[in-house]
Amino acid sequence: MVLNIVWIGFMLIGLLVAVWKLMQGQTDIFTKVLTGLFDTARTGVDISLGLIGVMSLWLGLMKIGEQAGVIQLFARAFAPFFRQLFPAIPPGHPAGGSIVMNFSANMLGLDNAATPLGLKAMRELQEINPRKDVASDPMIMFLVLNTAGITLIPTSVIAIRQTMAIEQGLTGFNAADIFLPTLIGTFISFTAGLVAVALVQRIRLWSAPILAFFGGFAALMALLYLGLSRLPPAQMSQTVGVIGAGVILGVIFLFVAAGAWRRINVYEAFVDGAKDGFGVAVQIIPYLVAILVAISVFRTTGCMDAIVGLIAAGAAALGLDTSFVPALPVGLMKTLSGSGARGLMVDVMKTHGVDSFPGQLAAIIQGSTETTFYVLAVYFGSVNIRNTRYALTCGLVADAVGLVGAILVGYAFFGR
Repeated sequence: MVLNIVWIGFMLIGLLVAVWKLMQGQTDIFTKVLTGLFDTARTGVDISLGLIGVMSLWLGLMKIGEQAGVIQLFARAFAPFFRQLFPAIPPGHPAGGSIVMNFSANMLGLDNAATPLGLKAMRELQEINPRKDVASDPMIMFLVLNTAGITLIPTSVIAIRQTMAIEQGLTGFNAADIFLPTLIGTFISFTAGLVAVALVQRIRLWSAPILAFFGGFAALMALLYLGLSRLPPAQMSQTVGVIGAGVILGVIFLFVAAGAWRRINVYEAFVDGAKDGFGVAVQIIPYLVAILVAISVFRTTGCMDAIVGLIAAGAAALGLDTSFVPALPVGLMKTLSGSGARGLMVDVMKTHGVDSFPGQLAAIIQGSTETTFYVLAVYFGSVNIRNTRYALTCGLVADAVGLVGAILVGYAFFGR
């Protein structure tokens, strides 16, 4: 129901603003809105169809991992932690392994791998969902943690910054200087999402497995920082890429090798799993197109710019520093569209410089926040969930806290 209200609000507010602008003499506003609608509708279809190959690949590999017992092994390793967060998932259920794999891919910033694994996890959670059109508690916890997911290594953001630094003629530029701030920012967002859902579902967070997870993650952050911060920028970027690619290829090798060792028909298992890729990708098209066109109307008519302007005016009235304002649209857009936020981040870096405070802050925000509306539309759409209950509310809470946290972390590390 919440998504329905948001969708109507985006469309009606945007269209009313378009009428008002037309009355003010902006005769091209309707053309812009209409063009945006058609472009985003096509984009939604392109994104969905573009997932077919990746979905087929990963669903095929996951089928091998299931039959070889590797997924169940992953699930058992993290069972104490996930048992606290997902008490409704039966012990040993395949959803546990898929959730672990999805979180692992998200931590490494590997979106192409994380999405099909997340969709598979949602389908497995749907199997144990007693009300097939209503989001279950495990689904909501999984989705909110996914939208606020921890990213250990913001691979794509570092690569973009390095490329733009070369274009701007910067020498000795450290494109990975946002590594630790981004890590802290995404950890803040993840914690906020976890606490928000745990309060609603009455999950006790002061348990040994959860405390051990947070302690282990803090230790991992420290080790990664000590290991990577001393490397030259180019070498750090290369090392980050090697780590990400190595983990994914290592998982593929493990699945295939385990399948061969268990003497299953690996090829047939892969084909059997890959067959589902096309169906899942096509099924999410209407949901994705619906949310993208609403976002397009809201953005094209200038409503997003108006919100940013109000925030800037409020900060100035309170006597706060407004250096963060140029990067703020990245955080607001990231909730709605990942590609849109990436474009805004690049625009901030071009306008203010990749080594400026707004440029650094935009990179931190891009690397430490997630596309909540996109994830809701795609993940719930893949299993035909229509009543999302409080998922959007908790996701937006995580986004808001994560955005504020990223700004504060940016000031702490790079504030002039």
